[in-house]
Amino acid sequence: MPAVDPPTADARQGGTGTAEAAGPSNLDGPNSSQTILRFLRVTLHVGFAVLLAVALLRLLTTAPVGPQRYPLAAVALVLACVYLAGTVREKRHSAGRTQLDPHRYAVLWLAIVTVLWGVLLAGSAEFSWLAFPLFFLHLHLLPRWTALLTITLMTAAVIASQWASSGLPLPPLAVVLGPVFGAVFSVVTSMAYRALYREAENQRRAADELRRTRAELARTQHESGVLAERERLAREIHDTLAQGFSSIVLISRAAEKSLAEGDAGTAAERLALVQQTASDNLAEARSFVRGLSAPQLAEASLVESLHRLCGQTETEAAVRGAGLACRFELDGGPVELPQPYKVALLRAAQASLANVRLHARARTAVVTLAFLGTEVTLDVYDDGVGFDPLAVAAAGAVRPDGSGFGLRSLRERVLALNGSLELESAPGEGTVVAVRLPLGRA
Repeated sequence: MPAVDPPTADARQGGTGTAEAAGPSNLDGPNSSQTILRFLRVTLHVGFAVLLAVALLRLLTTAPVGPQRYPLAAVALVLACVYLAGTVREKRHSAGRTQLDPHRYAVLWLAIVTVLWGVLLAGSAEFSWLAFPLFFLHLHLLPRWTALLTITLMTAAVIASQWASSGLPLPPLAVVLGPVFGAVFSVVTSMAYRALYREAENQRRAADELRRTRAELARTQHESGVLAERERLAREIHDTLAQGFSSIVLISRAAEKSLAEGDAGTAAERLALVQQTASDNLAEARSFVRGLSAPQLAEASLVESLHRLCGQTETEAAVRGAGLACRFELDGGPVELPQPYKVALLRAAQASLANVRLHARARTAVVTLAFLGTEVTLDVYDDGVGFDPLAVAAAGAVRPDGSGFGLRSLRERVLALNGSLELESAPGEGTVVAVRLPLGRA
């Protein structure tokens, strides 16, 4: 009933006169405004209870014995019960322990409390001081101008009750000034209360918005991280395991063909190559699981790894019956590169040579690593059948069977290091894949 929040804007402008109760605070922790609001709320209820108890005690102990003493005491007890029932109901609703909204009955509750107080005031001036907590309730639950009117009438009633109890022909100055100053103080305090409430509400809304923003940011970052990790996994799997499995399948088919032809020696060589490729793939998988770089780079330098890669490419092509000559060339003096650079360049060479083996039908492939002072470059050239880059881009990088991912993953890997990738090809004119990585940003 007596909610602690100020009236809504509609109520202040002459609406229903009920107030929206603020539920439990949504702030992460207490602040000064909320502490003051809770203190004012407790003070209001405790003050009403104390003033009512003092007035009832004085009525029963000091007032002349009369027929109205016990009826007034009964009315005082009824007033205490009504007030307590309203505050408890509102507190339970604010805490979410009841679905019944007491605010629609707030004005009725206030009217009953005020009428009961008026009955007590008419019977004894001892209950005059209860007007001050009632002033706050009227300012809180009623529209502003309606509350000011009821406070004026209540102040006049207090003055009349105390004047009547004084027995003087004219009201003493203290009898007039006391209630008037009390009413003015209540109005000013209520305005300060509203200002504190608005500040607390602004802080609550800001905290809610901050929490929503943080949750949205965390969700977005999580989704971005998941997508980035998926892309990374896709690149690593394509550039390592997928290519290894593809080689194993092709070489095992060649070995099967040799066995069918009765060439046991060639079949044994090809099966040994299958075993070596599977062993290399297993090392890649273990390194991949541990989140390490390419195992080739752990055993040798980038130059040695590229030279060895060209030899493996030539051997695998020969096993499948393709006459591919693959050689490695070094331009400039090698410098120490960051590990991500070495991994990216090695993966670029692996992906490019895999495309040469599978699609180019080339006779020659050349891998060139150049150190040019401000940048390091890797060019992979083949004299194969070539293709139209624009047509491939228009058709989409990834084909339905899952292949065709290499160029896109390679481009993403290079761009992540602030580098560039260029692809030059045409039907019948071979292909050149050029990777550029800036040494200044390393």
